[in-house]
Amino acid sequence: MKFDQTDKDILMYLQEDAKLTTKELAGRLNLSPTPVYERVKRLENDGVIKRYVAVVDREKVGKDLMVLCNIRLKEHEQMAGARFVKQITELPEVVECLNISGDYDFLIKVVVNDMREYQSFIMNKLASLENIGSTQSIFVMGEIKNDNRFLPD
Repeated sequence: MKFDQTDKDILMYLQEDAKLTTKELAGRLNLSPTPVYERVKRLENDGVIKRYVAVVDREKVGKDLMVLCNIRLKEHEQMAGARFVKQITELPEVVECLNISGDYDFLIKVVVNDMREYQSFIMNKLASLENIGSTQSIFVMGEIKNDNRFLPD
């Protein structure tokens, strides 16, 4: 897909503030609202803009503990892997799941209130998934950069 500078600018502005109106975007781009609206709709329809979300400050809502957990599966057969993916995406504590290469198969980001809740998550939820061979927990001491913004080439 080809992106011109206006497309990139729209994406940049919407990643900074998804609540910008078409009129506000048009003002920043020095364009009239109609072509800006049409470009945003095209980006949405083409799947470039997948969804609009509110970024919540996890600590302000009491989610003080973030843990990165490496997971190694016992079986790598396609059905077993698909079953794991379905199960892991249903756990509300898991806010991100990545299929990775190396010693482990998956990396999940878990956000919970405290260590006691994480222990309960490990013992009662994660351990109940049948295909997990081993895990390794990495406790996040501080976030240096947490930014999902990027632009196409």
